[in-house]
Amino acid sequence: MKVLLIDDHPLILSALKTVIEGLNKDVTVVGVDSAAAARLALQQSEDFDLVLLDLQLGDASGFDVLDEFRESYPALPVVVISASDRASDVIRSIDQGAMGFVPKRNSTELLAQALKLVMAGGIYVPPMTLGQEAPPASPAPAKGPVAVQQNKLQQIQQEALASNYQTTTGLEGLSLTPRQTDVLALLLQGKPNKIIARELGVSVETIKDHVAAVLKALGVGSRTQAVLAVGQLVQKQPEAHFSTWRNGQP
Repeated sequence: MKVLLIDDHPLILSALKTVIEGLNKDVTVVGVDSAAAARLALQQSEDFDLVLLDLQLGDASGFDVLDEFRESYPALPVVVISASDRASDVIRSIDQGAMGFVPKRNSTELLAQALKLVMAGGIYVPPMTLGQEAPPASPAPAKGPVAVQQNKLQQIQQEALASNYQTTTGLEGLSLTPRQTDVLALLLQGKPNKIIARELGVSVETIKDHVAAVLKALGVGSRTQAVLAVGQLVQKQPEAHFSTWRNGQP
């Protein structure tokens, strides 16, 4: 596996590179310290399997880079790794297409476990994040263009907290069919129904039915909530984590 690690702090970049390479002898880590260097690395090599992206970069916003990479490299999974574990940052990252969110301030052991999970195709989000940073029951509506994203995040948080994902017993309790499992894997990768239908060789209407069934099984109503739900389920049973890799892809 080849991993692109983006972090503008030299010591953290070096430490994370060491941790990741120590997880598996077959892992190669390319570390870069800026968005510009990351763009160049991706242009020069198309064989990256995973991107680990810090949100605080000296030459760009990590959120902007996340949007850019999801648009330019839709098949390349991006996981945010950040000093923050605020619910708003987690939700925004997932909403913009990140496949997980790993806080740097985890202990070295937990950080290694989280990285190992995402490198195996699983999804990691900080446990209890939503409950720790719930929005006010009746927030005052923000105004102006800068507030649009804030209002959206508050809405997603409220919907996620209202869903039953936190009470789902486990992955085995979802009772998904093999086809629905494939659909969930592709859904979590941010692929639209038309692309999922094309990859699975079925009609878009069939995929819509599968997506509805998957979201119902998770007790959620959106892709953002689905990623958070799967991530929280992983915390409960890491030995049986759901993988976003399909057909046994490493």
